[in-house]
Amino acid sequence: MRTADFAQNLLSVQTELHHFAYKLTADREDADDLLQETSLKALGNEDKYTAETNFKGWIYTIMRNIFINNYRKSVRDQTYIDQTDTQFFLNQREYDIETGSIENGYDLKEMHIIVNALPKEYRIPFMMYVSGFKYREIADRLDLPLGTVKSRIHFTRRRLQKELKDFR
Repeated sequence: MRTADFAQNLLSVQTELHHFAYKLTADREDADDLLQETSLKALGNEDKYTAETNFKGWIYTIMRNIFINNYRKSVRDQTYIDQTDTQFFLNQREYDIETGSIENGYDLKEMHIIVNALPKEYRIPFMMYVSGFKYREIADRLDLPLGTVKSRIHFTRRRLQKELKDFR
Protein backbone atom coordinates (compact mmCIF):
# COMPACT_ATOMS: atom_id res chain seq x y z
CA MET A 1 0.00 0.00 0.00
CA ARG A 2 1.37 3.41 -0.91
CA THR A 3 1.90 6.01 1.80
CA ALA A 4 -0.75 8.29 0.28
CA ASP A 5 -3.35 5.50 0.33
CA PHE A 6 -2.40 4.60 3.89
CA ALA A 7 -2.77 8.22 5.02
CA GLN A 8 -6.11 8.49 3.23
CA ASN A 9 -7.38 5.33 4.96
CA LEU A 10 -6.21 6.70 8.31
CA LEU A 11 -7.98 10.01 7.73
CA SER A 12 -11.18 8.26 6.67
CA VAL A 13 -11.53 6.45 10.02
CA GLN A 14 -10.61 9.37 12.30
CA THR A 15 -14.21 10.17 13.29
CA GLU A 16 -15.01 6.55 14.12
CA LEU A 17 -11.72 6.19 15.98
CA HIS A 18 -12.50 9.28 18.03
CA HIS A 19 -15.88 7.82 19.03
CA PHE A 20 -14.17 4.56 20.00
CA ALA A 21 -11.52 6.45 21.98
CA TYR A 22 -14.23 8.38 23.83
CA LYS A 23 -16.06 5.14 24.56
CA LEU A 24 -12.88 3.72 26.09
CA THR A 25 -11.81 6.77 28.09
CA ALA A 26 -15.10 8.59 28.84
CA ASP A 27 -13.16 11.88 28.70
CA ARG A 28 -12.79 14.22 25.69
CA GLU A 29 -9.17 15.19 26.33
CA ASP A 30 -8.08 11.62 27.01
CA ALA A 31 -9.92 10.52 23.86
CA ASP A 32 -8.10 13.17 21.82
CA ASP A 33 -4.76 12.04 23.28
CA LEU A 34 -5.56 8.39 22.58
CA LEU A 35 -6.56 9.20 18.99
CA GLN A 36 -3.36 11.15 18.44
CA GLU A 37 -1.19 8.43 19.95
CA THR A 38 -2.95 5.79 17.84
CA SER A 39 -2.51 7.79 14.64
CA LEU A 40 1.19 8.34 15.34
CA LYS A 41 1.75 4.68 16.13
CA ALA A 42 -0.08 3.63 12.95
CA LEU A 43 1.98 6.01 10.84
CA GLY A 44 5.17 4.76 12.48
CA ASN A 45 4.22 1.14 11.79
CA GLU A 46 2.85 1.59 8.29
CA ASP A 47 5.35 -0.94 6.97
CA LYS A 48 3.85 -3.64 9.24
CA TYR A 49 0.37 -3.29 7.75
CA THR A 50 -0.54 -5.82 5.07
CA ALA A 51 -2.62 -4.24 2.31
CA GLU A 52 -4.99 -7.19 1.91
CA THR A 53 -6.11 -7.14 5.56
CA ASN A 54 -8.82 -5.14 7.33
CA PHE A 55 -7.39 -1.65 7.91
CA LYS A 56 -10.13 -0.60 10.31
CA GLY A 57 -9.64 -3.71 12.45
CA TRP A 58 -5.88 -3.16 12.48
CA ILE A 59 -6.17 0.44 13.63
CA TYR A 60 -8.83 -0.38 16.25
CA THR A 61 -6.54 -3.07 17.64
CA ILE A 62 -3.72 -0.55 17.92
CA MET A 63 -5.99 1.86 19.80
CA ARG A 64 -7.30 -0.82 22.13
CA ASN A 65 -3.78 -2.03 22.93
CA ILE A 66 -2.54 1.50 23.61
CA PHE A 67 -5.50 2.09 25.94
CA ILE A 68 -4.86 -1.18 27.81
CA ASN A 69 -1.15 -0.44 28.15
CA ASN A 70 -1.84 3.08 29.44
CA TYR A 71 -4.39 1.73 31.92
CA ARG A 72 -1.98 -0.90 33.21
CA LYS A 73 0.73 1.73 33.56
CA SER A 74 -1.56 4.03 35.54
CA VAL A 75 -2.55 1.18 37.88
CA ARG A 76 1.08 0.23 38.33
CA ASP A 77 1.98 3.85 39.09
CA GLN A 78 -0.75 4.06 41.74
CA THR A 79 0.42 1.01 43.69
CA TYR A 80 2.78 1.85 46.50
CA ILE A 81 4.69 -0.87 48.24
CA ASP A 82 5.67 -0.43 51.86
CA GLN A 83 9.28 -1.60 52.10
CA THR A 84 9.02 -2.81 55.70
CA ASP A 85 9.25 -6.48 56.61
CA THR A 86 5.53 -7.10 56.05
CA GLN A 87 5.35 -5.34 52.64
CA PHE A 88 1.74 -4.20 52.53
CA PHE A 89 0.05 -2.88 49.40
CA LEU A 90 -1.08 0.50 50.66
CA ASN A 91 -3.95 1.02 48.23
CA GLN A 92 -5.51 -2.40 48.78
CA ARG A 93 -8.72 -2.44 50.79
CA GLU A 94 -8.99 -4.95 53.56
CA TYR A 95 -11.89 -7.21 54.38
CA ASP A 96 -12.50 -8.07 58.02
CA ILE A 97 -13.87 -11.62 58.14
CA GLU A 98 -15.22 -11.24 61.67
CA THR A 99 -17.21 -8.03 61.20
CA GLY A 100 -18.00 -8.53 57.51
CA SER A 101 -17.02 -4.98 56.59
CA ILE A 102 -14.94 -3.51 53.81
CA GLU A 103 -12.77 -0.50 54.45
CA ASN A 104 -13.82 2.24 51.99
CA GLY A 105 -16.71 -0.03 50.93
CA TYR A 106 -19.85 0.63 48.96
CA ASP A 107 -22.64 2.90 50.19
CA LEU A 108 -25.35 1.05 48.31
CA LYS A 109 -27.72 -0.14 50.99
CA GLU A 110 -29.61 -2.44 48.65
CA MET A 111 -26.47 -4.30 47.71
CA HIS A 112 -25.47 -4.71 51.35
CA ILE A 113 -28.91 -6.01 52.27
CA ILE A 114 -28.79 -8.65 49.52
CA VAL A 115 -25.20 -9.66 50.25
CA ASN A 116 -25.74 -9.76 54.01
CA ALA A 117 -28.79 -11.98 53.51
CA LEU A 118 -26.56 -14.62 51.89
CA PRO A 119 -25.22 -17.53 53.89
CA LYS A 120 -21.76 -16.88 55.37
CA GLU A 121 -20.05 -19.35 53.01
CA TYR A 122 -21.15 -17.20 50.03
CA ARG A 123 -20.93 -13.77 51.62
CA ILE A 124 -17.33 -13.95 52.86
CA PRO A 125 -15.66 -15.02 49.57
CA PHE A 126 -17.69 -12.45 47.63
CA MET A 127 -16.83 -9.58 49.97
CA MET A 128 -13.16 -10.55 49.88
CA TYR A 129 -13.31 -10.61 46.06
CA VAL A 130 -14.95 -7.18 45.98
CA SER A 131 -12.28 -5.80 48.31
CA GLY A 132 -9.55 -6.83 45.88
CA PHE A 133 -8.46 -10.33 46.78
CA LYS A 134 -7.68 -12.74 43.95
CA TYR A 135 -9.44 -16.10 43.75
CA ARG A 136 -6.28 -17.94 44.83
CA GLU A 137 -5.78 -15.64 47.85
CA ILE A 138 -9.38 -16.19 48.96
CA ALA A 139 -9.03 -19.95 48.58
CA ASP A 140 -5.82 -19.94 50.61
CA ARG A 141 -7.17 -17.71 53.39
CA LEU A 142 -10.43 -19.63 53.73
CA ASP A 143 -8.80 -23.02 53.16
CA LEU A 144 -11.20 -23.88 50.32
CA PRO A 145 -10.65 -25.39 46.87
CA LEU A 146 -10.22 -22.79 44.13
CA GLY A 147 -13.24 -24.09 42.20
CA THR A 148 -15.48 -23.72 45.25
CA VAL A 149 -14.43 -20.10 45.69
CA LYS A 150 -15.06 -19.34 42.01
CA SER A 151 -18.48 -20.97 42.02
CA ARG A 152 -19.57 -19.19 45.21
CA ILE A 153 -18.52 -15.82 43.86
CA HIS A 154 -20.23 -16.58 40.55
CA PHE A 155 -23.43 -17.59 42.35
CA THR A 156 -23.37 -14.38 44.40
CA ARG A 157 -22.78 -12.20 41.33
CA ARG A 158 -25.67 -13.86 39.49
CA ARG A 159 -27.93 -13.35 42.48
CA LEU A 160 -26.95 -9.67 42.71
CA GLN A 161 -27.60 -9.20 39.00
CA LYS A 162 -31.03 -10.75 39.39
CA GLU A 163 -31.91 -8.77 42.51
CA LEU A 164 -30.50 -5.46 41.24
CA LYS A 165 -31.75 -5.68 37.65
CA ASP A 166 -33.72 -2.44 38.12
CA PHE A 167 -30.50 -0.49 38.77
CA ARG A 168 -28.95 -1.15 35.34
